Amino acid sequence: MSEQDNLHPVDGNEEKQSIASTSEEISQTQNTTSTEDVKNEDVVFEEIEASNAEDAEDEGNNDRHTIPFKEYDTMSLEALVIELEKLVSSEKVQAIKEHVDGIKNEFNSKFNTLIDEKKEEFLNDGGNEIDFYYSSPIQKRFKDAYKEYRGKLHAHYKNIENNLKSNLDNRLQIIEEIKGLINVEENINTTYKHFKDLQEQWRNAGPIPRDKYNNAWNSYHHHVEIFYDFLHLNRDLRDLDFKHNLDLKLKIIERAEELAQDDDTNRSFRELQVLHKMWKEELGPVSKEYREEIWNRFKAATKIIHNKRQAYYDQLDLVYEKNLEKKTEIIEKIEALTATGAKSHNGWQSKIKEIEQLREAFFSAGKVPLKVNEATWAKFKEAVRAFNRKKNVFYKDLKKEQFDNLQKKLELIKIAEANKDNEDTEVTTPLMKKIQNDWKKIGHVPRKDSDKIWKQFKAACNAYFDKLHAKRNAENEVENQAFKAKSELLDTIKSLELTNNKDTDLSTIKTQITAWKAIGRVPSNKRFIEGKFNKALDELFKQIKIDKNEAELIKFENKLDELNSTEDTRHLDNERLFIRKKIDEIKSEINQLENNLQFFTNVKDDNPLVKEVHANIAKHKDELKLWKTKLSKIKALY
Repeated sequence: MSEQDNLHPVDGNEEKQSIASTSEEISQTQNTTSTEDVKNEDVVFEEIEASNAEDAEDEGNNDRHTIPFKEYDTMSLEALVIELEKLVSSEKVQAIKEHVDGIKNEFNSKFNTLIDEKKEEFLNDGGNEIDFYYSSPIQKRFKDAYKEYRGKLHAHYKNIENNLKSNLDNRLQIIEEIKGLINVEENINTTYKHFKDLQEQWRNAGPIPRDKYNNAWNSYHHHVEIFYDFLHLNRDLRDLDFKHNLDLKLKIIERAEELAQDDDTNRSFRELQVLHKMWKEELGPVSKEYREEIWNRFKAATKIIHNKRQAYYDQLDLVYEKNLEKKTEIIEKIEALTATGAKSHNGWQSKIKEIEQLREAFFSAGKVPLKVNEATWAKFKEAVRAFNRKKNVFYKDLKKEQFDNLQKKLELIKIAEANKDNEDTEVTTPLMKKIQNDWKKIGHVPRKDSDKIWKQFKAACNAYFDKLHAKRNAENEVENQAFKAKSELLDTIKSLELTNNKDTDLSTIKTQITAWKAIGRVPSNKRFIEGKFNKALDELFKQIKIDKNEAELIKFENKLDELNSTEDTRHLDNERLFIRKKIDEIKSEINQLENNLQFFTNVKDDNPLVKEVHANIAKHKDELKLWKTKLSKIKALY
């Protein structure tokens, strides 16, 4: 195998890629090696060779090996933008392409997901899809940073484009001149000096397009070897170069063998790329007797480093597989949450928090195998979107319900505002209390309307009840004064001295009753004074020995006047119902007693039991007459 076979690098932070072998010399000189081994060797050589070709095109490209790749898939939109801005401002623009591409892909994916969520919210709020538009300051920052990157990259390549072409033309011209040194009729020392000058020109010729790199170098090395074969006429000069190149290549091999013992596989592989670059670009051939030996030795060290790196990536694959299991489990949990859903706002809010925790866990779970990365991300996004769709359906229905509730509450506001100045308190107070209870029973309304309509409803209700309380406070003051006056009058009545003239005394009592009625109502919690007044009257009636029924009617008329003086007719209604019920009960008692007399058909009327029944019947009929009189008096008030 020729010692000029070259390798093809890849950044230590990149994932492994299968690259088809194109190294013709390897396949020709490894006849005893298995096809699989040859393919594996070809892969690593091509990786190193491709990377060196990229670095050779632009020296700034080499910096990409030292810029660390971050876990872009775990970063927020803002963190991605900050990282992009930092790279564009502080690193060589030609060295950050893969970093920028990674950031751009993650940003676009996450921002598109955000747009989808915002669009669903917009449509659920009743918006028209054609009217949807969403942008954010973080998106503008990203576009500005990416635009700056593209501008710098364009300017950079425009600047080096002509130089690359010129350098390539210059190198091709150097090769032609080396070819022309063969069989030149001049002193061999002069020719050798010319050859050395051309080699120096080659080393300083500058970068060339990466797609021309291998052909140019292979052609150069090919014609250099031919020239050295031509130098057999002056073996001393050739052997001196061969010895110099051999010493340097042995040092490169020794360093490669040291790197083969290094446990930092990425670092050792990156330096290995540099060694291959030196082997190819800076050193010439060695004596044929050593070429195969030293190349095989260099290749063996390269293979060890590659195998260790491959083992590292194999181990990394196991970690990625574990990460894939975690992410798959997270996706399944999201799908399970979506399947169960929730039936209330609080239930959905709880699940939303769970989803956020699962999202964070997904982003923190680490990388998965490259071959399933896009599929896993797509499945995760669909699981989250399915959850959001189901959640949005709930809130869409909830918003409809809230809109219906809003209409109901607006109707109650109309009723409250229409009655807030109503003076008919007997009708309005129960109505206002009812709509307040109805308000409590109605569910939630849209949040943007909640405070506004509550303040409107509360203001109308407060306006009514404030007036009602003010009126009642005024009435209470009057009633408290009435209680004080009745208390004083009651003391007067209790100490009243009668003349023993029935008519005169009855007139005096009625005068006191009239005075009592004229004072007016007392507070409801002090109406016990009416009972005390009636007891005082009973004492007076006993003294003048007035008929019991007559006395009862006098007190009843006083009671009717009090009941009739209030705005609330319910008290009068209740009294009438009570009298009717009393009449019915007395009639029932009389009927029962008369029926009982049927059992005394053969008993004389002077029998004590019969006489007692007749006496009870007479008593109840007398009471019936009194209650009927009361009923007629209360009917007269309607």
